[in-house]
Formats: sequence, structure tokens, C-alpha cells
Amino acid sequence: MYIEDDGIKLHIELAKPESGKDKYPLVIIIHGITGNMNERHLTALSEMFVENGYAALRVDMYGHGESGGAFRDHTYFKWMTNAMTVIDYARSLDFVSDIYLCGHSQGGVTVMLAAALKYENIKGLIALSPSVMRPEQARCGLLFGNKFDPRNIPEEFPLWADKVLGGNYVRVSRTIHVENYIDSYDKPVLIVVGTEDNPELVASCACAADRYSNCRYVEIKGDTHCYDNHLDQMVGTVREWMIGGAGRT
Repeated sequence: MYIEDDGIKLHIELAKPESGKDKYPLVIIIHGITGNMNERHLTALSEMFVENGYAALRVDMYGHGESGGAFRDHTYFKWMTNAMTVIDYARSLDFVSDIYLCGHSQGGVTVMLAAALKYENIKGLIALSPSVMRPEQARCGLLFGNKFDPRNIPEEFPLWADKVLGGNYVRVSRTIHVENYIDSYDKPVLIVVGTEDNPELVASCACAADRYSNCRYVEIKGDTHCYDNHLDQMVGTVREWMIGGAGRT
């Protein structure tokens, strides 16, 4: 199904538990850059949430999956408004008791930003391999390994698999100071990262966890950015955090 955000159709998929209750919590799940809602690690999380009494709402963000917009034109600002629109949609569902955010990579950063922006609506936050370092890299003239003059931003940045980002992606990224959003959110947070991920990403995740006032930080030994080696450990870590107290309603 689709919902609309300022004229852009966002593709969403809602899975509900057979709980027998009138109300139960919902987790919004957001993918990373070049990703989509049907990636293995995200569908595994969705299934786990539903099995444990949570609704799971996966979304394809602007320029990704089956949602509208061109990949080249997406920015953090657009994803932030997408996230807030999806949160408002979740709030309109009569069975929803509480809302949690879960995001991977760029989606992990997006949920960190959205949790602060919609503080009163978000009970907890899960950031998986969040690319926390990317805005600071953009300020320093680096994007996905590509160096550039931050005072003369190119109009296009080639990525991988024939993907191209527009210069506005960098311009917006340079304005994002993730630490300000971290400081604005004091509810439960879980950050998970694989130790075989990009070393700068791992280091930035550890710093973000230290900065949060109420955060559990878990490293999955020998795992990758998308949990290719130990998906069960990542899912189990999220389940333990949710069921063990942070997600209890």
C-alpha cells in the first residue's frame, strides 16, 4: 500500500501480530541508502517483531524501492519528512499503543533524527549500523570515499551500481549535526554494529552510544554492515532489548 508525503507516494507494508489484544506497539523499519524494505535483515526483524506481539511497518524511502522520487534527488531532509509522515500515519492507526523506530545505515541516522523531532511520539529507538560519521565527512569534503572541495560542491557524485547522487545530498548532509539530535532524546536506545563494518562507522557508533543518556551498545563480532554472517545474533540482540524491558508496554 501507499501513503503520500507532499505529493510523493511512499510504499509501506504493515504486518500485524495475532495477539488477541485491542492495542499493541508498532515498530517502523527504515532501510539504508540504495536499499529497500525487502532486504534480508529487515524482513527478519519484521518477522521477529510480529512473532513477539509487535506490529511492523516497513517503508521504502524517497527514491528507493517502490516509492516515488528519484534516487539522485534524495536528501536527509526528504527522508526526515518521510519518517515524520510515516510516524503520523502510525499514530492514526487505532490499534497502536506505542511507536518505536528501527533503521539501518542511513536509515539508522534517519531514525535518530526523527526520534528527536517527534520525541513525544517515540518510545524507543533502534539504530543498526548507523552511518553517523557521514554528515561530518561531508563537511570535510568526503563522500563514500570520493574527495571534493567543500567550497565547490559538484552537482553529481557517482556511487556504486551505476547510482548517482546529486550535489544537494551533500549540501544537506553538511547541515546535519547528529549530536544535537542525540542530546535531545533521552528515551531507551539500542545501537548495534558489526565489527567487520567500516572502522570509521564503528567508531562513530561507539561515540554516539556514549553520548546518548540511555543507550545499550552491542558489537556483533565478525559481522558485516548488513549482518551477512550473524543475522541471528543481530535479531536476537534486538529481541532481547525489546522484550527485556525497553519495549515493554
